[in-house]
Amino acid sequence: MAAAAAAAAEALPAEWIKNWEKSGKSEFLQLCRSLSENTTFKGIQQALYALAYHVVKGDLKHDQASNVLSDVIEFRDDMPSILADVFCILDIETSCLEEKSKRDQFMQLVLACLYLVSDTILKERLDPETLESLGLIKQSQQFNQKSVKIKTKLFYKQQKFNLLREENEGYAKLIAELGQDLSGNITSVLILENIKSLIGCFNLDPNRVLDIILEVYECRPEYDEFFVPLIESYMYMCEPQTLCHILGFKFKFYQEPNGETPVSLYRVAAVLLQHNLIDLEDLYVHLLPVDNAILEEHKREIGEAKQIVRKLTMVVLSSEKTEEKEKEKEKEEEKTEKPPDNQKLGLLEAMLKIGDWQHAQSIMDQMPPFYATSHKPIAVALCQLLHVMIEPLYRRIGVPKGAKGTPIPPLQNKRAPKQVECFEDLRKEVFNMLCSLGPHLSHNPILFAKVVRLGKAFMKEYQSDGSKQEDKEKMEVLFSCLLSITDQVLLPSLSLMDCNACMSEELWGMFKTFPYQHRYRLYGQWKNETYNSHPLLVKVKAQSIDRAKYIMKRLTKENVKPSGRQIGKLSHSNPTILFDYILSQIQKYNNLITPVVDSLKYLTSLNYDVLAYCIIEALANPEKERMKHDDTTISSWLQSLASFCGAVFRKYPIELAGLLQYVANQLKAGKSFDLLILKEVVQKMAGIEITEEMTMEQLEAMTGGEQLKAEGGYFGQIRNTKKSSQRLKDALLDHDLALPLCLLMAQQRNGVIFQEGGEKHLKLVGKLYDQCHDTLVQFGGFLASNLSTEDYIKRVPSIDVLCNEYHTPHDAAFFLSRPMYAHHISSKYDELKKAEKGNKQQQKVHKYITSCELVMAPVHDAVISLHLPKVWDDISPQFYATFWSLTMYDLAVPNSSYEREVNKLKVQMKAIDDNQEMPPNKKKKEKERCTALQDKLLEEEKKQSEHVQRVLQRLKLEKDNWLLAKSTKNETITKFLQLCIFPRCIFSAIDAVYCARFVELVHQQKTPNFSTLLCYDRVFSDIIYTVASCTENEASRYGRFLCCMLDTVTRWHSDRAIYEKECGNYPGFLTILRATGYDGGNKADQLDYENFRHVVHKWHYKLTKASVHCLETGEYTHIRNILIVLTKILPWYPKVVNLGQALERRVHKICQEEKEKRPDLYALAMGYSGQLKSRKHCMVPENDFHHKDPPTRNAVPTTVQNGPGGAGLPPALTINAAKLEESTAEETDKLKEKSQGAVKVINKAANTTPKVTTSNGNSASNSKVIKEKEDKEKCGKEKEKEKKEKTPAATPEAKALGKDGKDKPKEERANKEDKARDTKEKTPKSDKEKEKAKREEKSSKDEKSKVIVTNAESKSTAEKEREKEPSRERDVTKDMKSKESIRGGEKMPVAGSLKSPVPRSEASDSEREQKRRKVDTHSSPSHSSTVKDNLSELKDSSAKHYINHSTPTLSKSKEREEDKKDLDKSRERSREREKKDEKERKDRKRDHSNSDREVPQDSNKRRKEENGTTGSSKHSKSESPSDSPRSNEKEKEKNKSKSSSKEKGDLIKVEKMEKSSSGSKKESRHDKEKTEKKEKRDSTGGKEEKKHHKSSDKHR
Repeated sequence: MAAAAAAAAEALPAEWIKNWEKSGKSEFLQLCRSLSENTTFKGIQQALYALAYHVVKGDLKHDQASNVLSDVIEFRDDMPSILADVFCILDIETSCLEEKSKRDQFMQLVLACLYLVSDTILKERLDPETLESLGLIKQSQQFNQKSVKIKTKLFYKQQKFNLLREENEGYAKLIAELGQDLSGNITSVLILENIKSLIGCFNLDPNRVLDIILEVYECRPEYDEFFVPLIESYMYMCEPQTLCHILGFKFKFYQEPNGETPVSLYRVAAVLLQHNLIDLEDLYVHLLPVDNAILEEHKREIGEAKQIVRKLTMVVLSSEKTEEKEKEKEKEEEKTEKPPDNQKLGLLEAMLKIGDWQHAQSIMDQMPPFYATSHKPIAVALCQLLHVMIEPLYRRIGVPKGAKGTPIPPLQNKRAPKQVECFEDLRKEVFNMLCSLGPHLSHNPILFAKVVRLGKAFMKEYQSDGSKQEDKEKMEVLFSCLLSITDQVLLPSLSLMDCNACMSEELWGMFKTFPYQHRYRLYGQWKNETYNSHPLLVKVKAQSIDRAKYIMKRLTKENVKPSGRQIGKLSHSNPTILFDYILSQIQKYNNLITPVVDSLKYLTSLNYDVLAYCIIEALANPEKERMKHDDTTISSWLQSLASFCGAVFRKYPIELAGLLQYVANQLKAGKSFDLLILKEVVQKMAGIEITEEMTMEQLEAMTGGEQLKAEGGYFGQIRNTKKSSQRLKDALLDHDLALPLCLLMAQQRNGVIFQEGGEKHLKLVGKLYDQCHDTLVQFGGFLASNLSTEDYIKRVPSIDVLCNEYHTPHDAAFFLSRPMYAHHISSKYDELKKAEKGNKQQQKVHKYITSCELVMAPVHDAVISLHLPKVWDDISPQFYATFWSLTMYDLAVPNSSYEREVNKLKVQMKAIDDNQEMPPNKKKKEKERCTALQDKLLEEEKKQSEHVQRVLQRLKLEKDNWLLAKSTKNETITKFLQLCIFPRCIFSAIDAVYCARFVELVHQQKTPNFSTLLCYDRVFSDIIYTVASCTENEASRYGRFLCCMLDTVTRWHSDRAIYEKECGNYPGFLTILRATGYDGGNKADQLDYENFRHVVHKWHYKLTKASVHCLETGEYTHIRNILIVLTKILPWYPKVVNLGQALERRVHKICQEEKEKRPDLYALAMGYSGQLKSRKHCMVPENDFHHKDPPTRNAVPTTVQNGPGGAGLPPALTINAAKLEESTAEETDKLKEKSQGAVKVINKAANTTPKVTTSNGNSASNSKVIKEKEDKEKCGKEKEKEKKEKTPAATPEAKALGKDGKDKPKEERANKEDKARDTKEKTPKSDKEKEKAKREEKSSKDEKSKVIVTNAESKSTAEKEREKEPSRERDVTKDMKSKESIRGGEKMPVAGSLKSPVPRSEASDSEREQKRRKVDTHSSPSHSSTVKDNLSELKDSSAKHYINHSTPTLSKSKEREEDKKDLDKSRERSREREKKDEKERKDRKRDHSNSDREVPQDSNKRRKEENGTTGSSKHSKSESPSDSPRSNEKEKEKNKSKSSSKEKGDLIKVEKMEKSSSGSKKESRHDKEKTEKKEKRDSTGGKEEKKHHKSSDKHR
């Protein structure tokens, strides 16, 4: 009460009470108004309470209060109720007080306010006693009794039917009514009437009746058609929710911890739901567990699955294992307490059983994916429903032939979904059902098989073409649905099946109709996503990995079979997981490859396909580095995978398309690492090996037919590749990958360097380049041997398209086209043979040549576009195409290889005979195999030899048109090497051998305009650049090429007879080069055997120099490549002791330097060093290798103008010297080199011949026996003339063509012999032989000189007139020269004067002699320099020839003007010379008398030498007949040549002066006089001989 007083004082202050009438009342009203505006009535309640409390206390009168309250009551509608609440509280409070006054005050207040509050409200709120005292009720006791009665009536009395009034008999009758036999004419309408009667009669509760009807229906489920209409009719009498509540109440009854809801109840609920008698939403809330609980359970399951995975992947120690097991047992015991039924799933199962898919689907949608179907009964029920759904369609198109199958009856339920009649119907329900089923289709393998077979049938229809556009669109949609079903249902279900190989094969039946892109997409999803979608699959994945680890740990070569079976079992269900693990192991341990490949024999077709996908995925793994950490080698994991690929694709029938496409895509993206895979696959599947380590025997075998290649060409005997190579071919052709792969590889070769190679180590770039190139060669080889002619020709475009449109490098383009040409020619040849039968060899050859022409003509036209027009001036398109289109198979028959293999087979047969243990039938089989193979080889050999004969005949006919030499021979050789030899010799090992063989062949065919000597010289002279620019494998092939070239050269070097037979009279060994014509014949122009030996020594020296240079660079590539090349050419080089020692020292140094730094170079160097030491016994001293003269101390310091023998460039070339001024700086460098060479030669001559220095009348010599010499020369010339007339075949010009170059070396030999005599060598026999040889040479030279002069006659008369003056000058210039030379090189001769008889080359020859002398005093090869320069002159001379063909003919007027100028100049010079000549003549007359007196022992020899030299110089004026119409040009060129020869002369002069000053000063004056006399006599002799020539020309 105190608290109430305080509250009242707060709400109604005492001041307001005191001044109530004045201000208190109004303020109280204002307060009440403001409080009444609030939504809550707490404030107003307090204010009213405060007012009433003041009245009870007596501070305020009750009438004052009632007046205020009458105003306040209007403020709110609920104010009477609030006021009644206040009175109620005060009633309780005042009744507890002892003070009666306060109670009275309260009663008076209530009485005063009765008009404000209604009686009913007060009766509700106030105490009955208070109400009685207020007079509102009569007696409180009666009031209490009445209220109790009302409450009882309201809450406890059953209004309609009391249980006591219900009679049990009614329920018994009801049950009897419902349980009677319903098979007769009893209908639900009849029974309903009876039930109504029973309810009325026995006062039955209608809800109870409904409950009993449901109970009876549960017990009699087969009478759906009776009960459903009954319940439906009955429901019209009830409230709509009643049925749902009764069912809900039934379900609630079973929700006890161990309660089990009966199946019958689920079924009844399902049927009622299906007939829409209740709503699913209404019933769903009555079922347990709630959805959140289901979600939690699902999450828990996933967590548990992940926990299991973690445990399986953890490494558990044995002590921990026992603890883990105990804990697991405890957990399992806890789990035994069974949770209540999942009523939602039970209802779902019932729905599926009766075919109510709509409601079932809506329940599933409210649960996590696959949660419902993860319960086996539901999955089984759904499967059963699917069986029924697809039955008609499956029966119609899915049943395999011969299978009966059990028909499945349809559901009796009319409301069940319609069965599927066509593919289109599958989309409506079946696909949704399957998607809901997910991986749990595994519970019913039969349904799995049916679905797959339907898929197969659909694919058959989908791939047939006959459908309309609309149908096609529908089919597309169905196809995408099928793919989804495969991804979401079929593959995951396969994972859950327990190693069912039949299902795997069944699935493959459908899968193989998909393109591999779709298949691989499905495998990718299966492997990387499916296993994470469901806890059960997560567990399966972990178990599969665990099992795979177990198997792989125990897999060895010995237990392949049992392990293979285990792998097979595991792979049927979870191939992706297994193979992923296996591949990861193979990448780590490559020794697993063989056992794994062998153990995969128990896989199904689907598994093999999955394996292919897993391999590609492993290859494409972006996280793996393709290079090792040193960035110079390809990673071992990639190498292991590639090797595994090759082995597994060969052994098992796996589809290759995906892998091949992957490689192609990588190439398109500019990545060539993965070519390793293609290389391995082709090697293993087709048996085509690509290795640089082939022996020469293998290489030889590779040049034979297919059978020989297979038997003797490879390291491993790769047998039974027929099927696998066929598979590879089919894959390439079916997916059109054959040509694209070739082109991509060909383009990628350069891509490796210029696109990929930027950041990479040079070693790696080389490796990748080699890998790319080798794979191209191997792949091209595979296509060539496996594709039919039609396939090949259809796919490979023509050569110009390949090169110009596809930008294929020329070598690769011809490599691809070559088999096409061969196929084409052979098919044409066969056609011609059939058309016209004639077995004569000649006819066959003719037909073959015809077919070649037919096939190759378009190729000749096509190749023209590949190079600039200038190229075709030197080599013809025909030659180019012939070179690139032939192979070693066409050039030679490897008889020894055939013989070797046949002998092997014979040995095998003998071994089979001797083998006692072998059973007879096996013996017989083996022998038959060997015999058949032997016959095949012999047949193949015969076939090839016939083919080679035909090819050689064809080449013989073609060769005259091969080399056009419109520019120069040097240029021709350059083009030949640049466009043919070098690109091809590094293409493959066989091509390397082919190039060497082809050069030899061109030489043997006596091809016009081909200088064999030049060609070999260019190949051996400077190999540094070629070696440095090779990759590792190219270096190996280049080494092979050099080896074969050296083989040929060494054969010629080894024996004079061989040399004379194979080179002696061949145009390739002419040392004088003419502009055109046939290079035949004159012996004097040929390089003789001894000089050839010098040349070979020079080449060996050059190779040594280049090798040492490369070894000293310190560059990795240089050193590696030169060591590879040296190893390859070891059989033929080094042959000379000192060169071998130089190499050995250098290689030893490399071994020491690189041991720590670059171990791979160290290994190469050590290998080579060992082999080099082992071949030391084969090396010979230099004197044995070629005839080397010891240098003598008392050398004569003579100043020589022209070298011995004048064997330099012919006048035809001298004339063209001016051309050099127009040509490049390179050529002028060459000139300098030549002039220096000449000086060396002179030095050499001076060194070795103390008293005699023979020359062309220019050097000071012992002038003796001139007359004798002249007589002999004349005789020789006459003989020669006769010979020439007898043999008209060779044109005189052609013979003259390479004369000088060969003369010179012969004279050198003569010199040597003189020297040898002087130094008293004890080899008289050899000297005599040499004398004979000299005589022959002399006569041939003489012969040539005559022939050449005849050419002059063929000039036009106009030119002859023009030449009259020059001819006079000729003699004069000759004398001048001799004079100048006597003066010791004070003045150089003008070699280029018109028709000058002394060729420019003579000057260079003299230098060459000096050079030779210089060289001899050093350890460098002695005579090689001579020939080197000889050859370099050949090069230059041929370069100078260029003008003859390429200079456009000028207009006549211009020519005449130029000619006049030239003539004027030459006349001035000749006048000067005439004066000098007169002096000379006088001198000669003086000396003539002395000459007869002094005839030393060696005079004969000298005579011969002089003969040769003078001859060659005199003849040097000849021109080819073809040039005569262009005489004007010739004149011009000759005049031009003056300037260049002057330059040359100056160079020579400088050199000579240096040399002469350093020369020995011991020569006596007497010697000098002798040499002067000799020189004079020579010059006069030369003149006389010249005149004789002229007269003989005229005579003719």
